[in-house]
Amino acid sequence: MQKISSGTSSAIREIFQADKALLGMIHCPAFPGSPRYKDQSLDSIYDACMRDADALIGGGLDGLVIENHGDIPFSKPEDIGHETAAFMSVVTDRIKTATGVPIGINVLANAPIPALAIALAGGASFIRVNQWANAYVANEGFMEGRAGEALRYRSLLRAEHIKVFADSHVKHGAHAITADRTIPEQTRDLAFFDADVVIATGQRTGNAATIEEIDEVRSATDLPLMVGSGVTKDNIGEILARTNGVIVASSLKEGGVWWNPVDPERVRAFMDAARPALGRD
Repeated sequence: MQKISSGTSSAIREIFQADKALLGMIHCPAFPGSPRYKDQSLDSIYDACMRDADALIGGGLDGLVIENHGDIPFSKPEDIGHETAAFMSVVTDRIKTATGVPIGINVLANAPIPALAIALAGGASFIRVNQWANAYVANEGFMEGRAGEALRYRSLLRAEHIKVFADSHVKHGAHAITADRTIPEQTRDLAFFDADVVIATGQRTGNAATIEEIDEVRSATDLPLMVGSGVTKDNIGEILARTNGVIVASSLKEGGVWWNPVDPERVRAFMDAARPALGRD
């Protein structure tokens, strides 16, 4: 495999002290300022996030990703209000203080600048960025990679310890702009732009990345590889055999629906299926 960056990454081992990690999603309810916020108290929002964090970490997952998924429809990065970063920083600090586990931040849509500020304020270890390099047409419109801007901002904050987990061939969009470039080529661009971990996804929230696509991404990079959507108790063994971990969400929720609370029984069944592939008792 041709090396295209002088950087090296062992971010999964550095953050989780293991070669594979299982991360659960905190889908935050709608925050004030977003269309679906309906005057519920801030404490009820924070409590919902903490409830899911307790269920996920209490069930045995290794870490969490906090995301403003309730803020549908999402704004473009330049239109995201300061209130989003403020509320997510409070959520992150509370969960980090209560659980002590590694945490990542994803600000939708594709907003690494506020994500880095939240991560630093709340003690998170990494950010997830859906479009780190290149461009595509998302639900929100034309979406450009923001690696150059984000890495300069990270340097300004003296926050180089915060890692970047970047999606390859990101979900929820059309890739006609880059249709002449293969998934392996686009994956190599993530390493070229100093991402630390690559994430393979399906077509939308809850849809699984195919094994063929996972293998395509894996063939293109030596960076740690995770799968970031559609992970279930039924496919976790096959996925972990090919990757360094997963980010799991919908399949651990009541009824398998992303906006519902985490179901401890689903977490238990998922962990029972995952442990053999992890070599854990």
